[in-house]
Amino acid sequence: MRVTGRVLFVSLIAFASLGAMSQQHSEQSTSDNEIRIGNVMPYSGLLSEFGAIGQAEAAYFDMVNARGGINGRKIRFITRDDNSDPSTALELTRNLVEKDDVHLMFGSFGTPGNLATRWYLNEKKVPQLFAASGDEELSQARAFPWTMGWQPSFRSEGRIYANYIQAYYPRKKIVVLWQNDQFGRMLYKGIQEGLGDLNRLVLVDIAFDINDEHLDGHVSILKRAGADIFVFLGVPSTASKVIKLAASMKWRPVFIVNDASASIANAMAPAGLENSSGVISAAFLKDPSDPAWKNDPAMKDWFAFMDQYHHVESTNNSAAVYGYAAAEALTQVLKQCGDDFSRENIMRQAASVKAYQPSVALPNIRMSTSPSSYLPIRQMRLVQFDGRSWQPFGDVIETAFTEGTAR
Repeated sequence: MRVTGRVLFVSLIAFASLGAMSQQHSEQSTSDNEIRIGNVMPYSGLLSEFGAIGQAEAAYFDMVNARGGINGRKIRFITRDDNSDPSTALELTRNLVEKDDVHLMFGSFGTPGNLATRWYLNEKKVPQLFAASGDEELSQARAFPWTMGWQPSFRSEGRIYANYIQAYYPRKKIVVLWQNDQFGRMLYKGIQEGLGDLNRLVLVDIAFDINDEHLDGHVSILKRAGADIFVFLGVPSTASKVIKLAASMKWRPVFIVNDASASIANAMAPAGLENSSGVISAAFLKDPSDPAWKNDPAMKDWFAFMDQYHHVESTNNSAAVYGYAAAEALTQVLKQCGDDFSRENIMRQAASVKAYQPSVALPNIRMSTSPSSYLPIRQMRLVQFDGRSWQPFGDVIETAFTEGTAR
């Protein structure tokens, strides 16, 4: 059975974008004393909770500049608000390329916008690096050599959850509540691929819009289906509401939430720590609100950074950690450029990263690229929330089975 909510044309995950059609020089002036980086973020609108990514990136580059810049050059980070509207991102990116003369686009949020501007940026040979999306379409090295993703793919993440269900809960009934956009669709597609013939165990899946006012009705339908496992695929603010709703209905299924929603501060705590106890997810970055990292040197650096360069009310925002880690990764690429900040060399260095570990990544999570491999981070770790902290279990997962086995 499938129940579909109102169609949502604004999409997540990982993410908004760039683009357009016009004239732009491929080479930057050799007399430049700065590195100009363009970025588009949803600082307002339905996806504004992810604007924290761009804010943290801006603060990170402020820190880099305060420490002397990169190879003698300061970074000029130019970030624009697309109001959570991918169509707006197209014009914004064109202006960043043609008026602001950016060397590259970096970390723009959202699958729809990044896909919409991919053709333009590749035609103009402008690097589109570390797009804030887990859609594998943004990591097609052969077809689009100027576009590169960063985080683990949504489909791979979905397969991880499918494999977990097969291993720990064989023959158990499943229900799925997924965000009705490219982000939720790709996560759910990965689950379906991973389950294979076992998709027959999915009793009900409901697609919801990000501003859906009928979550209580959706959760009630899922509860009445009589399933053992509840998979949620969406954003943190919705995850917290759904977990709380399930608890209010005295429903305690095995609860699985996607990585983007696996934040103690942004999802588990608002839902109630007791209500959230037992939730399963997969992660690749440390959660700043997790007390397990209280004495971790990298997280101490994170909190010091937040105090000095990014003065916000809360230092526990997982989206901000994502931005910090992505900016750190780009800084590594720019350092590898030496004195050559041509777009060609920036792209060449981005495709030549070897086993680099962002400081706030989970242990043994590393990023590597090559001219034929544009998926920098492939590994994740299964974790379970114990009411206080995320507890990892099993090994670091780099691949997941793409098809279930009939049982």
